[in-house]
This record gives sequence, structure tokens and C-alpha cells, in this order.
Amino acid sequence: MVKLKRRKSREKAIILLYQCDLLGKNPDSVLEAEKNFGNEIDVFTIKLAKGVTENKIEIDSIIKDTVKNWELDRIAIIDRNIIRVAIYEMIYEEDIPLKVSVDEAIEIAKTIGQKDDTPKFVNGILGKIFQKMEKIPEEDII
Repeated sequence: MVKLKRRKSREKAIILLYQCDLLGKNPDSVLEAEKNFGNEIDVFTIKLAKGVTENKIEIDSIIKDTVKNWELDRIAIIDRNIIRVAIYEMIYEEDIPLKVSVDEAIEIAKTIGQKDDTPKFVNGILGKIFQKMEKIPEEDII
């Protein structure tokens, strides 16, 4: 089992979730296909992919509540999964500071995001969620 840096693990989890959405498969079958191609997947990647999948209804509900007047399927698949992974971390990974999850998602959005404005879009959504979780007044958010 390989051990990747966390950002690389996040990127791999996002791509794995993208494949799941695109193919209509669950993470286990996509992971099995990756193994069959000789690709090793680290533990943190698997944890993120399975965690997002197991909590997808709650995570998607949070996204929908945050992006009012938008349907979830209007968000590009890769961008939606960047946001999902960050929200999963923010809620379920207590050892990762909220700000780290947000910052990592923004940096990943810069490299694999679907559009040029993806980092700004991701920041806007996760910033609102961060604000609610930290109970920070909106005028104090940079």
C-alpha cells in the first residue's frame, strides 16, 4: 500500500469519485478496476472516497442549502466532487482543521477544476459552510 501526500490523496479521491459519478459505479468497483490496471491507491484516498459515498445524501444536502437557486447537477462533476471531499473532511475528519480542508480544495480546484472560475466558486461555497461551522460573522470573512 502506497502512502501519498494528503493533497495527492485528495486529488485521487476526487478523480475516483468523478469516475463513480460518470460511470454510475460505486467506489469499490472503481477501486477494483484501478487495482486491475496496477494502480495502487493509498488508505487516505480510499477513506475519502468511501466516506463521501457513504455520506453523499447529507453532503449534497449541505451543498444544495448553500447554493440556493442552483441544481446540484449544474455543478460540473469534478467541481462537485472537489466540494464534496472538502465538506466530508470538514464534518467527519476532526483531526483536519476546517481551514486546511477549504484551502486544499481551493488549491486542487486550481489544478483540476473544470473551469477557470472553479477556485472562486469552490471558495464561495466552502467559505459559507466554514462561516456556519465556525459561527463567524460574514463581514469578517476575507
